[in-house]
Amino acid sequence: MTIDRDFLEDLRKRFGSAAGGEMEDPHFRAVAASVFKDGDSRKWPFADPATFLDASFIENGLRPEVLEALDVALIGVPMDLGVTNRAGARLGPRAVRAVERIGPYEHVLRVAPMGGLKVADVGDVPMRSRFGLAECHADIEACYRMIAATGVIPLSVGGDHSISGAILKGLAASQPVGMIHIDAHCDTAGPYEGSKFHHGAPFREAVLAGVLDPKRTIQIGIRGGGEYLWEFSFASGMTVIHAEEVAEMGLKAVIAKALEVVGAGPTYLSFDVDSLDPAFAPGTGTPEVGGLQPREALTLLRGFKGINLVGGDVVEIAPQYDNTTNTAQIAAQVLFELLCLAMFSPAVRTKVT
Repeated sequence: MTIDRDFLEDLRKRFGSAAGGEMEDPHFRAVAASVFKDGDSRKWPFADPATFLDASFIENGLRPEVLEALDVALIGVPMDLGVTNRAGARLGPRAVRAVERIGPYEHVLRVAPMGGLKVADVGDVPMRSRFGLAECHADIEACYRMIAATGVIPLSVGGDHSISGAILKGLAASQPVGMIHIDAHCDTAGPYEGSKFHHGAPFREAVLAGVLDPKRTIQIGIRGGGEYLWEFSFASGMTVIHAEEVAEMGLKAVIAKALEVVGAGPTYLSFDVDSLDPAFAPGTGTPEVGGLQPREALTLLRGFKGINLVGGDVVEIAPQYDNTTNTAQIAAQVLFELLCLAMFSPAVRTKVT
């Protein structure tokens, strides 16, 4: 079989001397223009201090005057005093920052968010005591109350899942939100051993505090031996889709149900990495066999395009239990998907065309 010489010559004319950032397709040309702003070179992903998604870092960035200039703030919440099993999620933000390359382009949603939004890594939530769970939650709540007043969309990396309750109490203090929650556990249990702040209880606390609307909350991927603890989810009117039901319903049906539940109102998206099967994400404190595949999780997230996203988080990354770094890699990709969803949110300040 011979090569079509005329076709090859045409390819040589079109691409033989083109730079790496030169594209003929108008959409790809626009993306490349946002990525290759200084010619065909890009910052080395393995150079300089690590940041979330290689975003610009703003030291002491958790200040109103900084946040008001951004569309999206990437924030670390390195606190894991609420775990009931294996500790270590305090190291999650550092592990996700260390992931060398995610993006810049999302091929399904067809967006390059760093070129369309004002995004920065603004550092970690400051907390007064590494020993006091309730004090840490109070500090997180106060920080996100300040963040809410600026109008920026915060995307956070934990930390254990207890941080989400404190985030919601601050972020949604003036108006309750709906939630898409992807997890192995409903996290709506009651107090244990004198604490109601543990990572198995944040969403019960958020509902009771009046900041989370249970009728606009859907929980996806639920499974494991803790089912008897999640009575509050059903009693309050949350929609619960178990992991086996995801397979039975199909991803399109799950996406449609989630969009129906949250509607057009303000919505928070919380992603626990233990929603994934531990074969893919072993680096977490409470692994549950029988979980989602990463491809399924990404399909779900992409299907939520257009929700009124006002904030989101990725939690429970405990890197010391994963010597492959796969868990942090997946968490960084999920963070990137949340950033892409922000581009389509009515809550974002910059209107991308």
